[in-house]
Amino acid sequence: MSKSLNRVTTYLVSNKIEHEIRKTDQLARTAKEAAAGIGCQLNQIVKSIIFLAKDSDRLVLFLTAGGNFVDTEKAEGFLDFRLYKANAQLIRSRTGFVIGGVPPFSHKEKVEIFMDPELLRHQLVWAAAGTPYHVFSIKSEDLKLVTQARVLDFT
Repeated sequence: MSKSLNRVTTYLVSNKIEHEIRKTDQLARTAKEAAAGIGCQLNQIVKSIIFLAKDSDRLVLFLTAGGNFVDTEKAEGFLDFRLYKANAQLIRSRTGFVIGGVPPFSHKEKVEIFMDPELLRHQLVWAAAGTPYHVFSIKSEDLKLVTQARVLDFT
């Protein structure tokens, strides 16, 4: 088991979060690939989209339904700071995960988290489990609770 997958699995087990981990047969770096790989609806996939707050260089994570996209102008309208998208190298160095495998928790440093309300329309959602080949299921309400995400209409 990879270190990243082990870190996510340990977090899920130690926090007693009901889940199922699945390995996809092929690379699942996109929401469409992940949904096809496990046979769920596109909007049941949780995309972890990471930005930096321009004023403080802190990480901001948007948990976004698979078919939706972060509207940065709309998000900035709710927030007190501007955003810019983090690059792959920065994401890996500061979260400990590669793009396509970034889970909603277990990051190397504290991350401010916002959640797409579309995810709460599905009882069960699927998120990256630390690698571009692994996903895990979680109840959407549990995801909100464990990440302490603020629900915000940013799409």
